[in-house]
Amino acid sequence: MPVTVAEPLSRHVTQWDEFSGRFEAVESVEVRARVSGFIEKVLFQDGQKVAAGDPLFIIDRRPYEIAVDSARAEVARAAATVELNEGELERGATLVKSRNIPEREYDQRKANLNVARAQLQSAQAGLKNAELNLEWTEVRAPIAGRVSDKRVNAGNLVTGGQSGTTLLTTIVSLDPIHFVFDISEADYLRYTRLLLAGSRPSSRDGSSQVRMKLADQTNWDLSGRLNFVDNEINARSGTLRVRALVDNKNDLLTPGIFARVQLFGGEFDAMLIPDTAVVSDQARKIVFVVDADGVVGVRPVTLGQIIDGLRVVRDGLKSSDQIVIDGLANPMVRPGAKVVPQKGTIVAKTT
Repeated sequence: MPVTVAEPLSRHVTQWDEFSGRFEAVESVEVRARVSGFIEKVLFQDGQKVAAGDPLFIIDRRPYEIAVDSARAEVARAAATVELNEGELERGATLVKSRNIPEREYDQRKANLNVARAQLQSAQAGLKNAELNLEWTEVRAPIAGRVSDKRVNAGNLVTGGQSGTTLLTTIVSLDPIHFVFDISEADYLRYTRLLLAGSRPSSRDGSSQVRMKLADQTNWDLSGRLNFVDNEINARSGTLRVRALVDNKNDLLTPGIFARVQLFGGEFDAMLIPDTAVVSDQARKIVFVVDADGVVGVRPVTLGQIIDGLRVVRDGLKSSDQIVIDGLANPMVRPGAKVVPQKGTIVAKTT
């Protein structure tokens, strides 16, 4: 029976390992009020882009304006008390020199002035606090990005402070954006050994480039660089969290999008054969070869990725092997069978 055979292509190939992951925002903020009160205005449209410092909500300012006026009056009162005690101390200095008042009374006047100055500082601090609370009635965007929908409408009472606060909305940054994925323990060990051998750059210094493609893409059009590798392997999943930084100037990417990523996995010499020439034999992959007498034999192989439309064989073949690339559908082609080999050619696809 005739079969088509060909020698495998010998290539020096670059391995790119593929992983799945999702995009995450570099910065994500829950917007909450720092002071309590009724919402007067909502100043944004749900889902719009905002800049850092843009006003989002206005809380009723009137109670805080009154508090500022009261604090200013307290500062004026404390300042008047300081001025009075300064005059009393100045007169006391003259009188104590002429011995018209005892030194004890002079010391008392000096203590009264110190107390008045301390009360003035306290009043000034109270005024700054009241002015700060008044400023916080304008809830502003802490970061630039895209805002979610409003969680409260105008007219609602919100709680501010440090605990039990009301969530108003959320903001996520857009450019740049993080891509987060997990690698296995075996991959981590392989990358580390390549690093120690000088065959691969470190993934922790920000120099390792990665390429990605989205669910609707066939080419690896997106690029980024690794900027974080976690400090421990997860004991439950046996994986290590890795993160890449990706430019997103056109706002194509948004947090939560699924994508595939490729990492540089080293360079090596390998054989390339058609993927259709690989056969599964229980728990291993094999290819059929034909010897000089036309007898079919078996070669267990270790497979790699697909490059230029051909499957990488990392181990198990020699460059002189005659691989059966056509005729495997015939059930008579099996180990030990006699065949008539016809010369074929393995051609790589060019992009």
